[in-house]
Amino acid sequence: MKTPLLKIRSLKFVGAFIASALLFSCGDQKKKDSKTTGEATQDTISESASFGGLALYTLRDAMAEDAKGTLKTVATDGYLNIEAAGYDNGLFYKMTPADFKSFAEGINLHPVSTHQGSVTLENADKMIADVKAAGFEYFVIPVPPMGMFTFNAESMTMGMDGTPEKLADILSTLGKKCDEAGLKLVYHNHDFEFKKGEDGVPLIDYLLENTDPELVNFQMDLYWVTKAGADPVAYFEKYPGRFKLWHVKDMDNEGRFAPVGQGSIDFARILAEKEKSGMQYYFVEQDQTFNHTPLEAIKISHKGLEELGFN
Repeated sequence: MKTPLLKIRSLKFVGAFIASALLFSCGDQKKKDSKTTGEATQDTISESASFGGLALYTLRDAMAEDAKGTLKTVATDGYLNIEAAGYDNGLFYKMTPADFKSFAEGINLHPVSTHQGSVTLENADKMIADVKAAGFEYFVIPVPPMGMFTFNAESMTMGMDGTPEKLADILSTLGKKCDEAGLKLVYHNHDFEFKKGEDGVPLIDYLLENTDPELVNFQMDLYWVTKAGADPVAYFEKYPGRFKLWHVKDMDNEGRFAPVGQGSIDFARILAEKEKSGMQYYFVEQDQTFNHTPLEAIKISHKGLEELGFN
């Protein structure tokens, strides 16, 4: 399904969590958050009644505990598309690529994209083959790979160790490999890519201007763009067609992650420019859920999507 967003305060309390979890898309939340229930079957899950996407990183603990049960809950909650964040040693959530694809499609979930933070130039070919076999369309680089991602615990800031040129070269090399395999490569942003470098150019701008749109495009995380003080719509206008995927999550009055429709981000304004952005798919994501369990949060967000006009 094709379709699928903003004021801000500092988020010092969340930086350490994000930095520790992002690279390999894993994390810890309270055990109660990982409980999954629901006895969905293929007969009770209607694809025609489903819409929207979910980044499974939101349910990482539940997926680790009971991947199949959690996926059934995602389907019964009305989601259609999924983005994985659980690849390890050739398996997606402890399932072979073929088994993951078969199970997801059997309950009317469409594997669209997957975050592959552990990719290197050495393991890329095998990883790309696994991503393809699991039925995904998009291979997502979630942070600068191969040891380039940094986190400063004192200042609670994320960053990159290396040059924009090096990252652009890596993305271009991986993008070519993906293209040859019939996949599409995109890079996912956080806030640090929008800070100006020594030359006065933000990293995200450098990447957009120095990569081939036939090989490299982008997943815009609307929350992190907002945190950076940037305007998603301005980027759509400056670089039309480059933002193939979106991460959709709201921001509460404390500057924390919030379910879609429960915060201050102007999704309507951003959604109105989806065609200009190039967006093909969007995914609800909530890195931390605070006042709700993750399973409660995804239900609230799905209702918010409908109310805001996502479909």
